Amino acid sequence: MHIVTQYATDVVYGDIVACKWEKLSCKRHLKDLERQGTEGFPFVFDESRADRIFAWFRVCRHVRGPFSGQPMELDNWQKFDLGSVFGWVHKDTGKRKYKTAYIRIGRGNAKSTEMSGVTNYGMCADALYPPGRPDLAKYEASPEIIIGAVDREQANIVWGDAREMGLASPGILNRLKIQKAAITHKTRGGKIRKLSKDSKNKDGGSPCMIVIDEYHAHPTSLIKDVTASGKGKRSQCLEFIITTAGEDAENSPCFKEDNICKKILEGEIPNESYFVMIREIDDEDDPHDQTCWPKANPMFQNKNDYADELLATVKDEYDLAFGSGDPSKIRQWMIKRVNRFQAGAVNKYFSGCMDKWKDLAIPRKEFLDLVRGRECYNGEDLAKCIDLTASGFVFKLDGLTPVKTARGIVYPLYAVCAHGFIPKDTVTKHEHTDRVPYQYWADNGGWCTITPGAVTDDREIKSYIHDMEFDQGWKMKELCCDPYGARQFMNEMGPDGEGYQTIEIRQGFTSLSEPTKKLRDFTLSGEIVHDGSPLLAWCLNNAIELKGEGELIKLSKKHKDDSQRIDLAAAIINALFRALLSEEKPKCPYSEERGILML
Repeated sequence: MHIVTQYATDVVYGDIVACKWEKLSCKRHLKDLERQGTEGFPFVFDESRADRIFAWFRVCRHVRGPFSGQPMELDNWQKFDLGSVFGWVHKDTGKRKYKTAYIRIGRGNAKSTEMSGVTNYGMCADALYPPGRPDLAKYEASPEIIIGAVDREQANIVWGDAREMGLASPGILNRLKIQKAAITHKTRGGKIRKLSKDSKNKDGGSPCMIVIDEYHAHPTSLIKDVTASGKGKRSQCLEFIITTAGEDAENSPCFKEDNICKKILEGEIPNESYFVMIREIDDEDDPHDQTCWPKANPMFQNKNDYADELLATVKDEYDLAFGSGDPSKIRQWMIKRVNRFQAGAVNKYFSGCMDKWKDLAIPRKEFLDLVRGRECYNGEDLAKCIDLTASGFVFKLDGLTPVKTARGIVYPLYAVCAHGFIPKDTVTKHEHTDRVPYQYWADNGGWCTITPGAVTDDREIKSYIHDMEFDQGWKMKELCCDPYGARQFMNEMGPDGEGYQTIEIRQGFTSLSEPTKKLRDFTLSGEIVHDGSPLLAWCLNNAIELKGEGELIKLSKKHKDDSQRIDLAAAIINALFRALLSEEKPKCPYSEERGILML
């Protein structure tokens, strides 16, 4: 039995400690063997193609650690991954079945070393031939390998290891011209190219192979998207996405890709061209139980000095993290050593609340029926008219009306909704940078309005408010605004303009802390309902909690240029500030009727 199939069998039958996802990947291989070469599955497992990559690694030399200078020998788990990726081919053409390989594994399990060997293979030995006919091998002219990373330093790790491996390995050095800043093939040309956010030229090129390193560290999918634009120009371009788990799970492109990959393994998303291998401890595993650690660290299966040293390091870090009780150290250990994504790592405002928030959504028609003809507080977030702007609405309810939600029957004190506005000339750009479907949300559900031109005209927001008043009978008790960027809007809508009561909401901890806390509290207690806006949910999920003096908090983005926007959430908070204030029993003698607003 071939080692790839033997490994898969051992995993499936429990002879090798493995997590749910590795078992599913191995089952996939065994299932494909049963149907290979059939009319509905025109692929076969070509052992010669798998053995070819194994043999290549024996040409490569280790460049660091206890095995430095020695030829590399792949471990069985590595042979399964690489043998699957390179061994499954079309039964007639020999083109690879897999075009993308996503591999997530714990830190210290030789990811960069393995990818350095794969990179050199792509330059030197990768070939196309019909199954079982290596004598007919054809090589790409001018092979191009792209190493994509979040920054120049990270890109240099795989590229630098590939260079050092080439210099240390005679079999590679005979084929490649290796210079300080360039690696090319001596007879076929081509190059190994680095690409990161720091690169001046971000052209996707014409790659034969792509390596996206440490995808968890990428704040956006920009580099992956750029490299993907060059796919299809070669006969069998192959993309590797290599990573450990990471932080900020809900928003990272890696976490989103990871969820897609899990659905592929579970059969929810059919995709024959995507190889997936995820090694992590399972949901039900106790991270304190060392017997489950090999699920994320297959290197522990080995009996050698490197595996022993890695295990000792993981144990030392475990003792430090859990012994200190420091949440950040524990989180990092969970991410790097047992390969589990960790949410809330950046003090997420709605961490642990999103599922509860989603359960409090009611269908749009039911929401409109619930709030029709009611008074509401309108909140505005208009700071940047070239980006997303928002109008939020908070309705006070009596707390006695039963509302059916996914959580069951609730008796809400408040109902909230919000609407976004984004300029037509920049919507495509923002769909790329923000990674959300603004146009789709506008066309399907009307969750936002795509406004004409390059900036959002305040008249679009005024028109929306008027439409809600006319169509739904909403009575705008107050318009509550962050004054920054909204001065003209407030003047035009105010008592001397259209006659609304406009209120400045100072964007400090003192003003915003109470409504910020209450929105979360109402969500946890089931005392609020909303219309299920995916745009509002996205903004809430993006929001970071900033802490002020004492117990004061307010919302923020991670940094001012972050594309993970919070505008709709901020608009709701502005409106909720005034809605809550109206509940206070004592009335100040210097009231609004005397012209002084006590904010």
